[in-house]
Amino acid sequence: MPMYQVKPYHEGSASLRVELPTCMYRLPNVHCRTDNPAPATGHVQDYGALKDIVINANPASPPLSLLVLHRLLCDHYRVLSAVHTHSAVQRVPPHLLKCFGEQKQQPRHEYQLGFTLIWKDVPKTQMKFSVQTMCPIEGEGNIARFLFSLFGRKQDAVSLTLMDSWVDTAVFQLKEGSSKEKAAVFRSMNSALGKSPWLVGNELTVADVVLWSALRQTGACGAVVPASVQKWMGACENLAPFHTALQLLR
Repeated sequence: MPMYQVKPYHEGSASLRVELPTCMYRLPNVHCRTDNPAPATGHVQDYGALKDIVINANPASPPLSLLVLHRLLCDHYRVLSAVHTHSAVQRVPPHLLKCFGEQKQQPRHEYQLGFTLIWKDVPKTQMKFSVQTMCPIEGEGNIARFLFSLFGRKQDAVSLTLMDSWVDTAVFQLKEGSSKEKAAVFRSMNSALGKSPWLVGNELTVADVVLWSALRQTGACGAVVPASVQKWMGACENLAPFHTALQLLR
């Protein structure tokens, strides 16, 4: 059955010409791009609608490693910092309320990262990042790992494994272990620091931050500590972020 015929909407077989306006600027075609450039330095990976770090910590045991990492993050990003006290906490020492120092007040959109510390009566330090529905990360060591990942440093598998091992050693052996276990940690640290200035190679890593925090929190910095470990602690505390965090224990 023949179909009805539709008249052409342009003249004969001539090519269709569409007059484009000349008053608008042209945009490059992005649909054919195949490159995927890496984010520039100082870019925080977008994990959600907000780039906010919220940490609940017990004022009876300040998480020194997280305060050190906060200062280090401030050297890489524009960080909006704030300290609050939960209503269930009766009293927080004044120096803990000012642990981030004096903060400049600027419009929120000028910051790359929000870092809020809430002093709260919690058994373990807790953290949420970006989204309200995410499950909290618990434990100072686990949070420190996450914060260190925001620096975007590339590490090989061996270095990452060593860093994880040192963080676990700090949490489970130095802070919770017996005197025999602590002595074994000092021997391991002495051996590692005899080969390099930091625990994992020639650069400061999360391993140094968490081990230093555990040593200071447990008060295990006495005469039994090997000389190389004492020298390493001095090198840590010569850095401003460690020195500032150490003031919270005095």
